[in-house]
Amino acid sequence: MSVPQNLTFSSRISLKNGITIPVLGLGVYKIPKEDTERVVRTALDIGYRHIDTAAYYGNEREVGKAIRASGIPREEIFVTTKLLPTRLFGVQAAFQESSRNLNLGYIDLYLIHWPFFRKRHAWKILQKIYADGSVKAIGVSNYRIADLEDLNSTGLAPMVNQVEFHPFLFRKRLLEYCDSRGIVVEAHSPLTHGKRMNDARISAIAEKHGKTPAQILIRWALQHGTAVIPKSTREGRMRENADVFDFYLSEDDMKKLDALNENYYAAGLSRLVGE
Repeated sequence: MSVPQNLTFSSRISLKNGITIPVLGLGVYKIPKEDTERVVRTALDIGYRHIDTAAYYGNEREVGKAIRASGIPREEIFVTTKLLPTRLFGVQAAFQESSRNLNLGYIDLYLIHWPFFRKRHAWKILQKIYADGSVKAIGVSNYRIADLEDLNSTGLAPMVNQVEFHPFLFRKRLLEYCDSRGIVVEAHSPLTHGKRMNDARISAIAEKHGKTPAQILIRWALQHGTAVIPKSTREGRMRENADVFDFYLSEDDMKKLDALNENYYAAGLSRLVGE
């Protein structure tokens, strides 16, 4: 995917149905319910327009409440939620429950959270939900190439595949596969849950650009054409994560970062799926 150098905080990626998704968002995984509304309101005040939650996170209601209270027009905010893995025998009901929890009128993107089993069945139900107009776009999360190919006979291909993606887990083959099929890759855990932020090789590139290691990791993912959803509960860090649009990593920088790949999974559950 060709990525323009002049990305901005308001830049969006077009999904294959024409819906656009902001290139940078806020993930709310493991943010307690009592903090979620404050965190989301802060992110929206900073300028974030892409919020990623899931039924599994248990904070959909708080996300919806924050968005409604923000006063920002609903159509300006892109909201993702995901199918609870334990609801694979009640997909339609699970979607309706998430819709009620968010209470935003519609959901922008609904994902199957994990490819555990009944993948084709769940995907067929999502296609029906999409056809009914209840959601703007549908996709999957944590899917490998084999999982995606398992859906080939079910009709519509996923519009998004949200996976762990950072230099220590540079999933080049998966990225190329998705790009060739018009599937947008969305990078979760782009900051390695803080576990590899002190790597000297990243710090050297950060120092050269006058940026932080977190900003380098986010910019790297953006330049690979992904939508990126770092998580933070602190206003300063949210602002830092968004301050990635005034510099460009050179081809040499990108090659050095690509070479850090060691198939390292920072997110515990991601290891269960693997590449």
